[in-house]
Amino acid sequence: MTEELRERYSKEIERASDHFENLVVEQLARVERMKKDDNWIDYSKIKPIIIGVVGGDGIGPHICREARRVLEFLLQKEVEDGKVVFRDIEGLTIENRAKVGKAIPDEILEELKKCHLILKGPTTTPRKGDPWPNIESANVAMRRELDLFANVRPVKVPELGIDWVFFRENTEGAYVLGPKGIMVTDDLAFDFKVITRQGAERIIRLAFDYARKNNINKVTVVTKANVVKTTDGLFLSVAEEVAKEYPEVEWDDWYVDIMSAKLIDPARRSQFRVIVLPNLYGDILTDEAAQIQGGVGTAGAANIGKRYAMFEAIHGSAPRMVQEGRAKYADPSSMIKAAAMLLRHAGFVDKAERLEKALDICAIYERRVVVTGRSDGATGEEFANYVMETLKDPELEKKWENYAKK
Repeated sequence: MTEELRERYSKEIERASDHFENLVVEQLARVERMKKDDNWIDYSKIKPIIIGVVGGDGIGPHICREARRVLEFLLQKEVEDGKVVFRDIEGLTIENRAKVGKAIPDEILEELKKCHLILKGPTTTPRKGDPWPNIESANVAMRRELDLFANVRPVKVPELGIDWVFFRENTEGAYVLGPKGIMVTDDLAFDFKVITRQGAERIIRLAFDYARKNNINKVTVVTKANVVKTTDGLFLSVAEEVAKEYPEVEWDDWYVDIMSAKLIDPARRSQFRVIVLPNLYGDILTDEAAQIQGGVGTAGAANIGKRYAMFEAIHGSAPRMVQEGRAKYADPSSMIKAAAMLLRHAGFVDKAERLEKALDICAIYERRVVVTGRSDGATGEEFANYVMETLKDPELEKKWENYAKK
């Protein structure tokens, strides 16, 4: 039967073999590039630090504008002194991407590469039934092109004992080859998942480094290595190797299915602190975690590489809000949180901490201005104004401490 099938589908098998061979060569080349790339950017030695601002699609330009206003408010002196420059990068919209048939048009990618940090609004990824061609996600492409290998997402709910930081691998796993699957026949489809030793090691090491530097004695590695034995098995074995270099950090590993349950288990969830995991699992669990925090609209994310870093909301572009004329009521909290992460990554730690505390006061504790996404609530501009007013308050630190104690 096997030989009969080989003969009957010889052309299809040859085409699939050639396709896979090309993918193997492509990934081996990526491994060689990672082996050579050892240098991290030092923002303290750069003048000016260029912050690119990308509005994106749907509500993206609206919430990105408010986050930029907050950043400009906090970095006013640095901008005046020429230490920081903001640069608008236009055109990363679904219309332009569809027009050229690329996730990121070439000229926009070149502009992105001229920046050090990128503040990015959500972009639309076409799906079946949409009026757009089936182009790749702009996020996936940007992470790959700029080698933004670490997606870092903090989630904090003090009243539930939750203080998590997720380190999601960004550039491989099930997503990196997402658009490169193959229909062998009308009845047989293949997609591909790739894990490299170098890719696993750098994200796992980043998670352990974060734990060590922040005096956190717990790292949790999430895989499905009991079933996906080769790729997830490699990720887990690399974690075992890296963990030996951090004897002061306790670590454990969980399978992704039971981990999704334990995140909502009151008896267990407070025991997790730093969580590191491959791409697909990270995408799912961080959305679950954000929902526990109050919804994906409350969460920001950092996408970090050795040369570039991009900061974004984790929710989508919400085209329905635009269609219904509600874009100005979109909640900018996620983008402002992303802006705080940008500040911290660039070395403006005091400003980042002040912004994080102001956001806690505005969105969690005080809530004098509430965004609902509709006209019965505040606009995004009004909320950003509220945040900046809070930042001006000389009693901000004391006020935050009093709220946090309660």
